[in-house]
Amino acid sequence: MRMNPISTDQLLESLHWRYATKQFDASKKIPSDLWKTLEDALVLTPSSYGLQPWQFFVVENPDLRAKLRPHSWNQSQVTDASHLVVFAIPEKVDVPYMEKYLARIAEVRGVTLESLGFYRDMMMADVIAGPRAAWVREWAARQVYIALGNFMTSAALVGIDTCPLEGIDPREYDAILDLPAKGYNTVVACAAGYRSAEDKYAKLPKVRFEKSDLIRHL
Repeated sequence: MRMNPISTDQLLESLHWRYATKQFDASKKIPSDLWKTLEDALVLTPSSYGLQPWQFFVVENPDLRAKLRPHSWNQSQVTDASHLVVFAIPEKVDVPYMEKYLARIAEVRGVTLESLGFYRDMMMADVIAGPRAAWVREWAARQVYIALGNFMTSAALVGIDTCPLEGIDPREYDAILDLPAKGYNTVVACAAGYRSAEDKYAKLPKVRFEKSDLIRHL
């Protein structure tokens, strides 16, 4: 597959343009084809071992979003943004989950499960039977933040505004969306859409430490 890279100017312009949108224009909706592309970007997010320990719940029902808002510090982004994505982790990252992933590798790459024996043993020894097993849910939550960052950057590159939402009550989100029954738990959410012309934060300069304060070459 050949890749046509964007220019460095385009990349930096997009990253300077994006910000945590505080006020969305509720009248503007992301076109369905563009939203499909952002869903594809979510699916293409990298993860440790490629395990993808997550599920992305796109909350389209306005009644559900209205119920979520009080458990989100009453942030208007929850109800006003075009789309709301809840990033969740599986309640269990266990042997059946591993086997499902290995079966998917075999299907996509046209190989046998037997040929994946070494990879299977390596993952099992680490995630299921190794030290990581004791904090596998925390590990999965860290993976989710890779997806969140990928989603926001991808959105910025196609001119879509986002706002990550950590100011939420994950337990209430779980209850309202009935996620435990689906085998998942909320970690974080993200609103996506188009900034309102009334959002004063859109015009503020982006505050970052100097590059020399953050990046060291060893």
